[in-house]
Amino acid sequence: MTENSMTRKKGPLVWLDMDQKELDDAYDQSVYAPNQQLIATRRRVASEAMLKRMTPERVAYGSSENEKLDIYKTTRSNAPINIFIHGGAWRNGQARDSAYLAESFINAGAHFVIPDFVLVHNAGGSLMPMAQQVRSAVAWVYRNAARFDGDPARIYITGHSSGAHLAGCALVTDWPKEFGLPTNVLKGGLVASGMYDLKPVRLSKRSLYVKFTDEIEEALSSQRHLDKLTAPIIVAYGTQETPEFQRQNREFAAAVKAAGKSVELIVGEGFNHFELQETIGNPYGILGRAALKMMNLSMSPGQERT
Repeated sequence: MTENSMTRKKGPLVWLDMDQKELDDAYDQSVYAPNQQLIATRRRVASEAMLKRMTPERVAYGSSENEKLDIYKTTRSNAPINIFIHGGAWRNGQARDSAYLAESFINAGAHFVIPDFVLVHNAGGSLMPMAQQVRSAVAWVYRNAARFDGDPARIYITGHSSGAHLAGCALVTDWPKEFGLPTNVLKGGLVASGMYDLKPVRLSKRSLYVKFTDEIEEALSSQRHLDKLTAPIIVAYGTQETPEFQRQNREFAAAVKAAGKSVELIVGEGFNHFELQETIGNPYGILGRAALKMMNLSMSPGQERT
């Protein structure tokens, strides 16, 4: 509950026990994370430092200008691959902004791939092109893994926030039907602080810049397509996130478990939305440790778990 909600008169309920303002706030991270800009500065500086230490290979995976990805290569041969899908409320962010996450993966013996993709305001307000480009990036990595000494049989996906939403969509892709690829292209997924049912998001103020339709809501709500989920997944959220982001992740993990699929739920005690993301880039952080374990990698450079 925010400070304003304690003093103002509550309006008609829009979703669960929330009125419009409460629902809008529940899909606005800045309301619940007062240090958002400090963390953004910290991430920017860390990514700039990483890019000075290592220049990723920049490759096109599609025909449009935004369909490019950055490959941070490890020294190991035939290495596993982690594809990271960045967040930014579907309207912000570039691959280079997440460079700071790459180092712990490459040190542990994995390639780290970060795709760029169209942002929602450049796609006429539709999320469909964005989701399709993320899927296309995954397909490109599978087909071209050998060219950067990656193992196509060990591709994993990680996503945070709106990137976790998009990673969730990738995890329930019908790969044989849509791309002519094996069903199990992805061997595991870590989705943190994401959205997996778009109905309440559609009711929030995010609909001011996303043109939700019944088709988009249905097609891109990964929780409704768990029959297509083939990979074990990890779902994570922080206890200082908005109530809706906490609920979305709890209920997604519960739905995956109820569907008889493999899932682990990680609750980051004391972490807000942006603080939790930072731990992906720390091999000893709550999500960095989980990501390496998912890939069967040790936190020590060059060693796999046995």
